[in-house]
Amino acid sequence: MKRNTMPTSRKRSGTNSAFHDAERCPNYYPSAMISLALAILLQLSSCLGAAHHHRDHRRQTQLEAKVGSHVVFNCYIDFPFDSPIPYIVHWSKDNKKIFTWYENETSTNELFTGRLHLVNDHPEFGRASANLTAIRESDQGWYHCQVIFPNRTPSVRNNGTRYHLAVQGGSLIRIPPVNQTIQEGQTAFFHCVMKYPDSSQASWYKDGVLLQEVQDLVRRSYMGPDGSLSIDPTMMSDLGEYECKVRNQEGELQTAKAFLNIQYKAKVIYAPPEVYLPYGQPAVLDCHFRANPPLKNLRWEKDGLLFDSYNVPGVFYKMNGSLFFAKVDENHAGSYTCTPYNDLGTDGPSPIISVIVLRPPIFSVTPKTIYIQKLGEAAELPCEAIDRDGNNRPSIVWSRKDGQPLPADRHSISGGNLTITNLIETDRGMYECSATNEAATITAEAELMIENITPRPPFNLTGNSTETCITIRWQPGYLRPNLEYTVWYRLTEAPEWRTLRVLDKTVMEATVQHLVPGKEYEFMVLSQDKYGDGMFSKQFRFQTQREWLPPQHAEGFGAQQLQHQASSSVGAVGAPWNLSAINNQQGWLLNWEHPIQGLEALRLYIVRWWKVPEQFLIGQAETFDNFYQLRHLKEDATFKVQVLAVGSDAQEVPGDVLLIDVPSQRKTRALIIGSSVGILFLLCALCAFLYVKRSCLRHLFAGRRDSQVDDDTTETGGDCDCDSDEQEHSAKIRQSP
Repeated sequence: MKRNTMPTSRKRSGTNSAFHDAERCPNYYPSAMISLALAILLQLSSCLGAAHHHRDHRRQTQLEAKVGSHVVFNCYIDFPFDSPIPYIVHWSKDNKKIFTWYENETSTNELFTGRLHLVNDHPEFGRASANLTAIRESDQGWYHCQVIFPNRTPSVRNNGTRYHLAVQGGSLIRIPPVNQTIQEGQTAFFHCVMKYPDSSQASWYKDGVLLQEVQDLVRRSYMGPDGSLSIDPTMMSDLGEYECKVRNQEGELQTAKAFLNIQYKAKVIYAPPEVYLPYGQPAVLDCHFRANPPLKNLRWEKDGLLFDSYNVPGVFYKMNGSLFFAKVDENHAGSYTCTPYNDLGTDGPSPIISVIVLRPPIFSVTPKTIYIQKLGEAAELPCEAIDRDGNNRPSIVWSRKDGQPLPADRHSISGGNLTITNLIETDRGMYECSATNEAATITAEAELMIENITPRPPFNLTGNSTETCITIRWQPGYLRPNLEYTVWYRLTEAPEWRTLRVLDKTVMEATVQHLVPGKEYEFMVLSQDKYGDGMFSKQFRFQTQREWLPPQHAEGFGAQQLQHQASSSVGAVGAPWNLSAINNQQGWLLNWEHPIQGLEALRLYIVRWWKVPEQFLIGQAETFDNFYQLRHLKEDATFKVQVLAVGSDAQEVPGDVLLIDVPSQRKTRALIIGSSVGILFLLCALCAFLYVKRSCLRHLFAGRRDSQVDDDTTETGGDCDCDSDEQEHSAKIRQSP
């Protein structure tokens, strides 16, 4: 007797199976519950979002548009279960169907032909949205969008929206022109019906040019009394934007535009009778054509037979249909024709193009890599080339690589050799010799250098001054690129010079600051470039203005100066003052003012800084400038900084002490490290979760397969056990007496 056993996997329904799976994998149950809860929340949010979305779709039904403009009727499709299925779109105006779409096939009312189209794949509009262009006054009314699902019962769902279009009537144009697509040779007709033809005048423009000025088009165009334009016959050059302008007697103007698309068969527009290809080099054989619609195929023939590049080694088709020869040889010579095709067909093959394989020229004499000459001398750069077959002599042309012309009155070319006489500084540069024949052009380069030309000294120095500043201006000795200037200055009685570099290479002036009032200074300007330093300008002396302090100001800032003056003996250097510190990326930048007195005796500054409250000297540095960069100060500590002026007699005059509190960056670093560790921990937890989930799924599917096998074995094994029991019972009956 057979037992009817059903596999365990067949008995499980969706929920029971989930619980059985949870029993197989202990970690599965919490994950399954979490996933189920997340799925429910996502479904609820999507439903709420969809409901809100549909409410938004039907919110605005009143639309306005001007005559000649366009408007979009937004219509969304509510697919069953949000799964796209075949549908039909009907648009109607005032309860009369004007447009139908089904599987890319459209049917349009004659009043809306060429003006009503569906909007394709726009993120802001639904699939059934329609774009109405070249709006007329008669377009005003109620529009209804209806979506039908032909393969579903009921075929109509809660789809569609009603819109009311209010047309703001044009003051001059009643019916504007509409975009057109026609074939070459057909007649193009554009409406531009004037509202008041007796008191208005219309004019037409093509791509912004008055139609009467387009000589090729004016003979084939005609403008009717109502302002409409017709072109017969059309040519492929007529493609473009046409604009109608209507102006009345009061000067009021209204315009409307439309685009004319001319389609024609693919045609060859140019084919050279001969084309030379360089032997042993890559080359391209072009087919010059025009096609609208775009090109679909290009057929090449050689010597009257089909030329298939796929069967010719080293020849390939380019994206535009041209033939690319990786390495030209004699087998590529012959008579070629090309025939382009598009959706409308072809206008025929091109004239025969004779391809001649010619060996490129070779240089017999080349110029040296570098020529070094002196000013006023002559430079001769040789260059000669020959054809490989020796029949023709290539043409040789010399040029500068920077695009500058050769000196017209100082250069000559004889037999390919370039000679430049009376060399000047601007002759320096790269020169190129080009040898050309019908097949190819080869080049050779040479560099001409002018030997050791240093800049001329600046001249005509002038200046003006204030109490603490002097501005120096000069004229350049010679205008050259990348010329730099450095101003040297000192007190007239001082032995040491100071320098100020001018950073802007185009400026011929410099301002020297922090000078002593009422003192005479001496200046020189040095010019330099990449070839070296030039000569100094003549020495120029100029005096700062004397200092004047009002009586009421003597108690403030003047008092501080007087204090420094009192503390300094005559001829001795004063103390630096106005010490400040600015925090930057490198540390702390110290700035101070020069001493008021004794600046001519100043040799250098000494900067000292120490930590408080320990009063331990951290460092000391010498500088000739009135600024210094402090680096590597310990965080979360306080430092004292002092600047001392050192005179010519080695006397040190200290300035005021400045306190600097260096903040700690530990919290910032700890926050960055903590954030990095947290992100790393989250990534590890995510990886562990994915690994456990994957292991559980593997174990789950393996358990299901094992259960299926056990159930099948149970069915087969049960039948065998029954037969075995019956045979054993029969044997016992035979053995009984």
